[in-house]
Amino acid sequence: MEQQGQQPSVLGERKKIKAMVAIDESDESLYALKWALENLIGISGGVADPTQEQGNLTLVHVQQPFQHYIFPSGPAVYATSSVVESIKKAQEEHSAVVLSQALQVCKGNTVKVETMAVEGDPKEVICQTAERMHVDLVVLGSRGLGKIKRAFLGSVSDYCAHHCKCPVLIVRPPKEASK
Repeated sequence: MEQQGQQPSVLGERKKIKAMVAIDESDESLYALKWALENLIGISGGVADPTQEQGNLTLVHVQQPFQHYIFPSGPAVYATSSVVESIKKAQEEHSAVVLSQALQVCKGNTVKVETMAVEGDPKEVICQTAERMHVDLVVLGSRGLGKIKRAFLGSVSDYCAHHCKCPVLIVRPPKEASK
């Protein structure tokens, strides 16, 4: 039994959160990252000790896999190896730019930040990466697709909310920021 003067250890300690933020070239994903830094990790407000790390944040950018062939109105056409290498290099450079923009947002915060660029279907890869890394939370930006567009195009955030094995936070930007 606890003594009256003692607080339970759960209330006395602040758990360092291990979060994963999915980043793409959209303003919505950068807004979700800023929101996570300010509200989840608790670093921007100044209440946390600025000399101590406040948590772990993994920034993940998912590249669509390159299809090596196309189907015009005839037989399949395959890309040459030099074309494939050129496209893969361009994809890597694009991922580096996207992740460096996200790292700029994280500058000045006392959070350990890692970056990852992975290839595959974004909705599936985000869920698989979250499970493999044992994160506490996945943070995604919302583009605010309507019901019809979401039904036809699919929604990465909707898929992750239903298939990730950890909590998923979908951050919707304020109306004036999304215009």
